[in-house]
Amino acid sequence: MMRVEVNGIGLNVQDSGEGPAVLLVHGFPDTHACWRHQVAALNAAGYRTIAPDLRGFGDSDKPAGLENYELDRHLGDLLAVLDRLGVARAHLVGHDWGSALVQILAAVAPQRVASLTCLSVGHPAALVDAGWRQREKSWYMLLFQFVGVAEQWLSQDDFRNCREMLAEHPDADEVVERMRDPEALSAALAIYRTGVRPETLVAPPLDLPAIQAPTLGVWSTRDRFLTEEWMTGTARHVSGPWRYERLEGAGHWLQLEAPDRVNDLLLGHLAAHPG
Repeated sequence: MMRVEVNGIGLNVQDSGEGPAVLLVHGFPDTHACWRHQVAALNAAGYRTIAPDLRGFGDSDKPAGLENYELDRHLGDLLAVLDRLGVARAHLVGHDWGSALVQILAAVAPQRVASLTCLSVGHPAALVDAGWRQREKSWYMLLFQFVGVAEQWLSQDDFRNCREMLAEHPDADEVVERMRDPEALSAALAIYRTGVRPETLVAPPLDLPAIQAPTLGVWSTRDRFLTEEWMTGTARHVSGPWRYERLEGAGHWLQLEAPDRVNDLLLGHLAAHPG
């Protein structure tokens, strides 16, 4: 692990292996550790992996003020990490919020992207067309907007509600221990408070250029939070090669629950599109 100073804050970054660079971006409520199975497989296959803790998560800094968690701050951090580590172009891989971030990054900075892999979460603009079933599943996104209320709801009764949301998460106990720090809990929720507005569920949040990079989208059938339609709708926002894979029997944290299958798909995609 290393400390990388970018944009006035310090980020915790795991940098390992040699070869073409793969940037792995986690989502809520995770850290770089959610990629441990992919890091091992990618390094063994001859890839360099760069896995940061996003600002507000893990051992990265948690600055005060919601303005410090706007999506452009996260995007700036990711580009700055690549710059600091001397990486001009990388394969991007994201899960959950990380998937949304790498898709936006691929849209606005195509020259930095060799390929794109999106796990679980589809294109931000595809959320609108995903239908009422996805909006129903997104109830917690609205709850998380309420400062103090969401923190209390998640932490009450020894994090009972949080544990229920993380029922399939292999690292649920570790997540709960991190979130016992009120600062860490509020910092992690900040990405919802800046990245999701109530109107996002009915109107496109961003007007983005089409994604040019070869893109792989993977959704798992036991995901309680996300519908298949959100991921498949991503195809309308990709002008480059698009491939969709449906992973049977895995829940939301598919890279931890079904690492071998995810690794096979990821390695196949990278090999097919070396950039």
